[in-house]
Amino acid sequence: MKIGLTCYPTSGGSGIVAAELGRALARRGHEVHFICYAEPFRYPGDSDHVIYHRVTIPQYPLYEYPSYGMAVACWMIDVARACALDLFHVHYAYPHAVSGFLARQILGPSAPRLVTTLHGTDVTLAGQDAAFTALIRFGIEQCDGVTAVSRFLEVETRERLGVARAIEVIPNFINPDVFSPARRDPARRRLWAREDERLVVHVSNYRPVKRVLDTVEAFARLAAEVPARLLLAGTGPDLPAAVRRAAERGVGDRVTVLGEARAIQETIAQADLLMLTSEREGFGLVALEAMACGVPVVATRCGGVEEVVADGEDGFLVPVGDVAGLAARAAEILSDPGRLCRMGGAGRARAVAQFHADRVVPRYEAHYERVLRA
Repeated sequence: MKIGLTCYPTSGGSGIVAAELGRALARRGHEVHFICYAEPFRYPGDSDHVIYHRVTIPQYPLYEYPSYGMAVACWMIDVARACALDLFHVHYAYPHAVSGFLARQILGPSAPRLVTTLHGTDVTLAGQDAAFTALIRFGIEQCDGVTAVSRFLEVETRERLGVARAIEVIPNFINPDVFSPARRDPARRRLWAREDERLVVHVSNYRPVKRVLDTVEAFARLAAEVPARLLLAGTGPDLPAAVRRAAERGVGDRVTVLGEARAIQETIAQADLLMLTSEREGFGLVALEAMACGVPVVATRCGGVEEVVADGEDGFLVPVGDVAGLAARAAEILSDPGRLCRMGGAGRARAVAQFHADRVVPRYEAHYERVLRA
């Protein structure tokens, strides 16, 4: 198949999943065309079956707010014509599904089929601003196929948007050769923590929904009981506030800001625990990546994460905002080497058994084939 793939090319979960899906599809012999305004964060540029088409947005003094969605549609049209695409697969209903619909209308009967994957923010945007509800619903309903990364998100889509059409749940996935306990490296780990200290990692884009201040507060309480250090990976608007809060709580010298890391598996694998404190997650990809590395997870019950982490088996789940609970559960794991090992092993086993790319990517291929036959 020739597949046009559009996503936000950032370090958020949707962009990462789209890039990894493109990589996996290319390895399986498909021709993948990324149609984005920048190379995706984990762009598989080493593949002969992957081509990048940069979306440019026209700049003109009259256009105070240039239309990104319209620009994407224009590029989808050009790439479809030049490369004889079979299918568009867009990530995020808003605005990409609407862009895809416009492209198909202009291309006419020969247009590629259109599939949209819902990741979360595209659905919750409707809850934040009702003005977008009709447009997002329209974009979803005009697709030939729709997938969601979790059962939670499928239900949210129906309840928030009143969508009645079929939505197939296809979870996010990992390559267990890339995210693996084998990447643990004592020398690398010593860059961030001594041998007698536990290393806690938080990875996010530091938007308010990630509640990173809860991470810092929970860590401050944990560090009072267990010798530990906190590694903050990624970047975003709330990162400076997190650093200030760490200093205010007296643990500033125990927190390291790593910044953006493309090979995040090399960081996660050094950790003893991943802490995820989000208010809402469509899936929670970083939790799965940690589990694949044999790292237990302490997270909030925030939607899709509950379909990834098995509470009490490979980590713990607590209510959103329960920093005392986060700290207590983290201390339970980190102060008991036996439990730490068992939970890490259980997480690795679950990640490989249920979320291996070789199990999930064929479900996307099957979805494409059904759409193309319809």
